[in-house]
Amino acid sequence: MKSDPDARTGTLYIVATPIGNLEDLSPRASSVLAAVSVIAAEDTRHSGRLLNHLGIHQPMVALHDHNERDRAAQILDRLEAGEDVALISDAGTPLISDPGYVLVRQARERGVRVSPIPGACALVAALSAAGLPTDRFLFAGFLPSKRGARRAELESLVSERATLVFYESPHRIQETVTEIQQVMGAEREVVLGRELTKTFETFYAGRADEVCDAINADPNGTRGEFVVMVGGSRETNQDDAGEVSTDKLLGLLLAELPVKKVAKIVAELTGRPKNELYQRALSLKAE
Repeated sequence: MKSDPDARTGTLYIVATPIGNLEDLSPRASSVLAAVSVIAAEDTRHSGRLLNHLGIHQPMVALHDHNERDRAAQILDRLEAGEDVALISDAGTPLISDPGYVLVRQARERGVRVSPIPGACALVAALSAAGLPTDRFLFAGFLPSKRGARRAELESLVSERATLVFYESPHRIQETVTEIQQVMGAEREVVLGRELTKTFETFYAGRADEVCDAINADPNGTRGEFVVMVGGSRETNQDDAGEVSTDKLLGLLLAELPVKKVAKIVAELTGRPKNELYQRALSLKAE
């Protein structure tokens, strides 16, 4: 692998575009888009509207999940011939749950200079306004579309102490928040950011059950794109002074008692929500 960019090649610019409000495009991003030889876009028709608004008429090529491996080679040939290329996605920062990983990785392997042009990113925008801890967070992209896989993913994250961040589509948002409530507990803190930077930007915040009720009651609660943020587990790390983890305690009791009884006992001992412990005990029993 080549470690240093070759000065004779062009530059691959990773350009963040607005997630809603067109005024969020930086002057630098606009200048780069107007100067490159070609723009690689996730959807050329979608991005064409943005470029037309800016008065930019550079050639575009489509680069998306279905053609990235084949198209990357063509783009890299142009970069190695000295042309500059900009990579954009439909909205926000490329590669953040968007195409571009294959192209960027191969560009670095071939010694092509890769330069980020920072700007809008839905997960960062949402976190900045959520009021949840941001010193440590875990971005997990989109949860699985199938209910069983989605629930398993949430169960695997029950004890994660970092703030959790997901993207979610409008037709699954109610199911997802309901399952967060069931798996992680009704008291788990949840913040939803809907239609960020757009006219009807909305935040729903509170306990999981409260947020679930709020979006169910809002006639617009299933419209637009969502960033889902979940407060991390409050379970403290256990030391070596004789304390045992909640999972270990659940496991020991499950060997002798029914799940419901185990959840009640551990809730009394730890102060954690009984429903949350019941769901975790079911998961451990299944494992």
